[in-house]
Amino acid sequence: MDIEAAVTALSALANEHRLQLFRLLMARGPSGMAAGAIAEAVGISPSSLTFHAGALERARLLRSWRVHRNVFYAVDVEGMRRVLAFLTEECCDGHPELCGDMAGPWVRDGGTRAAMSDRVYNVLFLCTGNSARSILGEAILNRLGDSRFRAHSAGSHPKGAVHPYALDLLRNQNYPVDGLRSKSWDEFAAPGAPVMDFVFTVCDDAAAEVCPAWPGQPITAHWGVPDPAAAEGSEAERRYAFADAFRMLHNRISIFANLPIRSLDRLALQERVDNIGSQAAEAV
Repeated sequence: MDIEAAVTALSALANEHRLQLFRLLMARGPSGMAAGAIAEAVGISPSSLTFHAGALERARLLRSWRVHRNVFYAVDVEGMRRVLAFLTEECCDGHPELCGDMAGPWVRDGGTRAAMSDRVYNVLFLCTGNSARSILGEAILNRLGDSRFRAHSAGSHPKGAVHPYALDLLRNQNYPVDGLRSKSWDEFAAPGAPVMDFVFTVCDDAAAEVCPAWPGQPITAHWGVPDPAAAEGSEAERRYAFADAFRMLHNRISIFANLPIRSLDRLALQERVDNIGSQAAEAV
């Protein structure tokens, strides 16, 4: 990296909102966040986000991509590492290896965040068949959760198999699918099952049913999503229904994954997760 590129990068960060969103995306890691979730977390309008993210992208500090109608942003790890390398290349009188601890965990471990919270939250996504929406929720949170969350899914009357359109959609987005399976919520009510911190229902049927007695009194919320498996029409229209369900869940889970959980009391946290479902429903 030359001085001109370094000045461009550092100048792009010399703004309160840009520095805030860059730090937010550093915490999210390579999976990134949806633009709407970033704007809400940073407290700026969508148009302001586009402006500030564009400046960071031109400085090669962010990258963006589109999933249907949604734009996602993530830190450009290589660009960030080039800036850090430029700043430390003359470190310690020609011995940059002595600066290893100054470079931070992202540089030391090749782009994987090293400092993780020692608290992992278990989250269960519930619907009736556990073949589409709850499966998507499980996959999305396990990617966005940055090892702070462990997502699971189950159904009150499981289909026994994950819908092939759900698997195709996840594979196309480079999500791992090998461990995904359709299963009963009884597995998570049995002795020895993981203790759930959060339980989210994602279909109206599951929300109306009597849930098992969950150990530990998890925080619950209903994030209803239309059933893509019930969509009719051409194959393209049916696949679009799955993509739309993915979009809605991704937006909600992005907001949830960035809540300051450890700084909120139970009532405040319950209000936040309820609002995620109600606000998203109004936007649909």
